[in-house]
Amino acid sequence: MSNQLDNFYKNQSNYYKYFLYVLSVALIVYLFPKGSKFKYEFQKGRSWQYENLMAPFDFAISKSAEEVELEKSQLREEKLPYYQYKQDVVQTVKNEFISTLNNSEQYNSLSNAERTSLIEKGTQLLATLYDQGVVENQITKSRLKLVKLNTAEEISGTNIFTISEAKSLLNKELSESSIPFATELLDTLELVIVPNVYYDQELTENELNGALAQVSTTRGQVRSGDLIIGRGEVVEGLKLKKLNSLKSQFESDLWQGNNTYFIVFGYTLLVALVLIMLFLFLKRYRQEIFEDNNKVTFIFVNILLMVFITTLVVKTDDNYVYAVPLCILPLILKNFFDARLGLFAHVLTVLILGFIVPNSFEFILLQIIAGIVTILTISEAHKRANLFISVSQITAIYILGYFAFYIINEGGVTNIKWQNFAYFMLNGLLLLASFPLIYIYEKLFGLVSDVSLLELSDTNSKLLKELSDKAPGTFHHSLQVANLAEAAANQIGANGMLVRVGALYHDIGKMFNPTYFTENQITNINPHDDLPPKESAKIIIDHVIKGIELARKNNVPDRVIDFLRTHHGTSLVYYFYKKQKDLVGDEVNEEEFRYPGPPPFSRETAILMMADAVEAASKSLTSPNSQIIDDFVEKIVKSQMDADQFLNANITLKEIEAVKKVLKQKLINIYHLRVEYPE
Repeated sequence: MSNQLDNFYKNQSNYYKYFLYVLSVALIVYLFPKGSKFKYEFQKGRSWQYENLMAPFDFAISKSAEEVELEKSQLREEKLPYYQYKQDVVQTVKNEFISTLNNSEQYNSLSNAERTSLIEKGTQLLATLYDQGVVENQITKSRLKLVKLNTAEEISGTNIFTISEAKSLLNKELSESSIPFATELLDTLELVIVPNVYYDQELTENELNGALAQVSTTRGQVRSGDLIIGRGEVVEGLKLKKLNSLKSQFESDLWQGNNTYFIVFGYTLLVALVLIMLFLFLKRYRQEIFEDNNKVTFIFVNILLMVFITTLVVKTDDNYVYAVPLCILPLILKNFFDARLGLFAHVLTVLILGFIVPNSFEFILLQIIAGIVTILTISEAHKRANLFISVSQITAIYILGYFAFYIINEGGVTNIKWQNFAYFMLNGLLLLASFPLIYIYEKLFGLVSDVSLLELSDTNSKLLKELSDKAPGTFHHSLQVANLAEAAANQIGANGMLVRVGALYHDIGKMFNPTYFTENQITNINPHDDLPPKESAKIIIDHVIKGIELARKNNVPDRVIDFLRTHHGTSLVYYFYKKQKDLVGDEVNEEEFRYPGPPPFSRETAILMMADAVEAASKSLTSPNSQIIDDFVEKIVKSQMDADQFLNANITLKEIEAVKKVLKQKLINIYHLRVEYPE
């Protein structure tokens, strides 16, 4: 049991990678839409590249969404509205008319014959008005269906009077009539007339919805064995509709029953193969990143985030798929790591998404081109102008690529969807979100970007300002080392900005006892003269430990603290070691005079060790010339190599030679001969 636990703890880093790998594959497959891919790739306007395609089963030819919507729109326009005819209102109006007359004094003063004539005339006019009905406002439709006694009859909308039309008709009829009291009769009729025809919204909508539900989404059928398209024929017209219908039917039928398990298994295999390529790349070419689970997790989180956003958009509305800013992935990975890793991860992510997006060939080609442009154009992302220019170039590539594909597929630009260009512009705007995203990632994963390095390199920052005040000689030394190391790093393709920042902070521990370091001694008095060599060595060695503590207290990133830990490696404080040896003989404990290390473990930290030693020792040169400087640099670097300080650093002998060449050239420029001016 104990051995199993020991084995687990020793291999827990690898176990975590296995877990991360399995979890990523499972999440990606889970996010995929529940459907299968049609085994043929085709595009409108392109030739059919496969053998003659025969219908494998009977299927209906589906109408396009635009065709179905057009039919529904026509149906909405043609569908007649329903109006209800209220018979009881007619009788109520007649009763109200008679009641009003009976209460009139003028009516009561008439003879019985006149009264009868007046009522007959009024009821006759009311019958004329209410024969088709009276409505409140003008009916806009030319035709309608009038529901009378539970029977719907189609009539003209002009047959129904509005209130105003009814009053005009009454006025006309009675003004031409010779009956007595015509004016009083008109007033009474106008008073009692109310609408008896009302728009029935519920019935109209129910009838319309029923008709819309009956709109067919198919047009004709293809029988099993019928030729759908022949080899070399152009995919267009009815052939395109048949292919789209077959594809839709195939994908919906395939994702059923036991087929589901096989499809999921197939997706799992493909995604697993893609992600294993990423692991192999990291293990083979980015060993430092592969061994850091935090960085591996960061890379996989970004890939999963891009897959999640894209699948969410595809499921919601695939028209917006090009608005997804996939180029954020290579941009961020390049910012934190390097361009090659950023492009490799981007290509793998695009290949995964090719399983689910429509027109996968177009999508993959456009996204890979955009990713390459992102890697090539975005340099010095901490400069805002560079980012805006790069985003503009990426957006232009998207637009040009889409435009080219559309011309190829459609043969012109007549029906081009200009809103798609707005999606590309939205994509570009979202790319600018990489700035705040970089800051968030730095806080979540403890990584350092070029933007943060630029901020740390500011010599007016709190820590460097304090160093320049308390230990000005050390501060000047750090500046010189930063210039030497940055030039050497740029020469061999290392991270120059990171080396510069590491050089600026590598000696901050000296501010605790500045006068014990020669560069800060402004008099001939050396405090080490009054100390035994062992104590002096301890003070010198402690500047590394105190520097690390101070850096952590001020939240300096670990990536920069690595330079503090390694800039002396495990070398000896030789001056005081030799002094102690002269005092007590060979009985000297080397470990008391040796820096705790570790030795450099990257090209950048190795460069700093060389630049620091060369710059510090160069102060002892009295009459430097080209040959002396050459021999001097060779001697310093050789002593470090002989002490095995670069064994763990991934720096080659060729790169070390290039670094030495830069250091020599820089020192020659610093110590060049000057003309002696006369007094």
